[in-house]
Amino acid sequence: MSRKATITQEEIVGAAFKITRKEGFAAITSRRLAAVAGCSTQPIFRIYDNMDALRLDVFQKTASFYEAYYREFEKKHDTPFVDLGLAYIGFAQKNPWLFRLLFIDEGGENRGSMYDLVNGEDENVVREVERARNKGVENAEHLFMKMWIFIHGAGCMAVTGDYDLEEEDSVAMLESAYFSFGGN
Repeated sequence: MSRKATITQEEIVGAAFKITRKEGFAAITSRRLAAVAGCSTQPIFRIYDNMDALRLDVFQKTASFYEAYYREFEKKHDTPFVDLGLAYIGFAQKNPWLFRLLFIDEGGENRGSMYDLVNGEDENVVREVERARNKGVENAEHLFMKMWIFIHGAGCMAVTGDYDLEEEDSVAMLESAYFSFGGN
């Protein structure tokens, strides 16, 4: 089989994303990346001066992947922030290495805030805050912060394998937190 003549930056990022999803970004070496991408290491070094630049591209691809995941997640609960929480926890359970990259590992200045990642282009958080406000919550932003601390903790527990609740139990827990924290 002859060697592929050219490889694109997108293909390299795709291969790096594949490794990251399975084993984490730290598992990427130039040789391993070249093997998964189906090329020599030369195109990788031609396109990327260092791993930080590759990491940023993988991070951006992962952020887009999360946004698509949330967009496709079925939103079926009336209580604000429940679907946001279920999606976040589910993403952590199904994609622990990607979750770590987005929400746990230090991403540097180019990462943006966790809020920006979860809010996304579709303004997911803004919509949930507005839903809470429409239900009579006076300080819906403050309620979101309390819920977010709770949701993020559950997501981190999912990554470590310490979160094993069924969806029904997760919904009950998120609803209980919402009402305990001041939701109407």
